[in-house]
Amino acid sequence: MDEETHHPAQPAAEVTVCDLCGTAAESVHAPPTWICSVENGRRQYFCDTCARTHIRAIEGRLDSAWW
Repeated sequence: MDEETHHPAQPAAEVTVCDLCGTAAESVHAPPTWICSVENGRRQYFCDTCARTHIRAIEGRLDSAWW
């Protein structure tokens, strides 16, 4: 009972990347202008440029495969 608990090392932080064009955010967290979508149980992030281009499809809830 007196043994120390060792926690696994934290993985290195990765930057968030747009799933359409590959633009990288400047931090781990997506900027507030980016859109997050959950498709097939997977989170996908889209930069503000891609989001503006495909806003009608996004609002229509079409999967990104249809864009």
